[in-house]
Amino acid sequence: MPSKTYSEEFKRDAVALYEKSPGTSIQTIATELGVNRNTLQNWLKKYGTGARTNITTTSGPSPDSVSEAERIRQLEREVSRLREERDILRKAAKYFAEGDELVSRFRFVDDTRHDHSVKRLCEVLKLNRSSYYKWKSTAHIRKKRLLSDAILGARIKTVFTKERGCYGAKRITAELNNDSAGIPVNHKRVARIMRSLKLCGYTRKRKVTTTVSEQKKPVFPDLVGRKFTAEKPNQVYVGDITYLPIADGSNMYLATVIDCFSRRLVGFAIADHMRTGLVQDALLMAKGQRGSLEVAVFHSDHGSVYTSHTFQGACKNLGIRQSMGGIGTSADNALAESFNAALKREVLQDAKTFANQLQCRRDVFRWCTRYNTVRRHSWCKYLAPAVFEERCPVILKSAS
Repeated sequence: MPSKTYSEEFKRDAVALYEKSPGTSIQTIATELGVNRNTLQNWLKKYGTGARTNITTTSGPSPDSVSEAERIRQLEREVSRLREERDILRKAAKYFAEGDELVSRFRFVDDTRHDHSVKRLCEVLKLNRSSYYKWKSTAHIRKKRLLSDAILGARIKTVFTKERGCYGAKRITAELNNDSAGIPVNHKRVARIMRSLKLCGYTRKRKVTTTVSEQKKPVFPDLVGRKFTAEKPNQVYVGDITYLPIADGSNMYLATVIDCFSRRLVGFAIADHMRTGLVQDALLMAKGQRGSLEVAVFHSDHGSVYTSHTFQGACKNLGIRQSMGGIGTSADNALAESFNAALKREVLQDAKTFANQLQCRRDVFRWCTRYNTVRRHSWCKYLAPAVFEERCPVILKSAS
């Protein structure tokens, strides 16, 4: 396409039109004339009087001045943002004096949302706005949960105090769920509330050694093999002697006979000596409870009282088969050892000794009787051993 040519008169008229049209842009005039904008600018440079150019130059800012002003505005905005961030962080530092947790950040945003925008607060504290709004919308649910936890906490504390601090989360849960009027609770929730209340079941253990082995005495085979279970009651028993320290330096002793089926303490005896008569008395109490111990297995360690001829004779008369674990290992009689540890842990707790022999006998006797009828045992699905036997179908079937 051939290039256009314009006369000098056309060019001068075009320049005059532009100069006499204040407020009209050069692009508008060029469009009206049908010429290129650059072409009109070249004509202005050659034929123009400079009237419009001077006006434009003096009335409007240059590109450099425009960019400089914009930079100043940007800097002012940045300074304003930094000042706001500084103010937010100063307030937050006082607010989080006791710990900077996520919930505390949400609370801070909620408390200061009238001073700063939520968007800016979340940006400075590195929070998701959606998380804050979700936290705010579920406030009524949390309030309801706190109230429910407070009520449950009072019930937990009642049970904990009643059991003298011996029950942990699972036993307390079983006790609470046994209340038909209450709503069933989960042991994990009970454990969480106990942690918040700083309640913890007593767990202190004491190492005790009372076995006095006589290598010359006969050794009976191990008929249990660390499997402390039985298909029904009155089949397998374990027994042991543990010492009970008295404040005056003397000792009392407890002999036990425990049924492996239900962990029930079928027989026990308390005395100020550790002679054969002590374990015989416990065995006779077991016979009185069960009616007969014929063909039952009695498992013990290699203590001299259990290997004595007197005790062997008593077992033969009752029709009991003796069983013994290995020498020097408590694991072979772990069930009896566990019972002894639980008794001392829950009766003595932080005390090292009993005040006197009478107090010792009373406290131990009370614990042993409650152990069968009240204390919840994990093996018995958190029922007391006596209750477990009553509810077990095997018991009902054997009794019929």
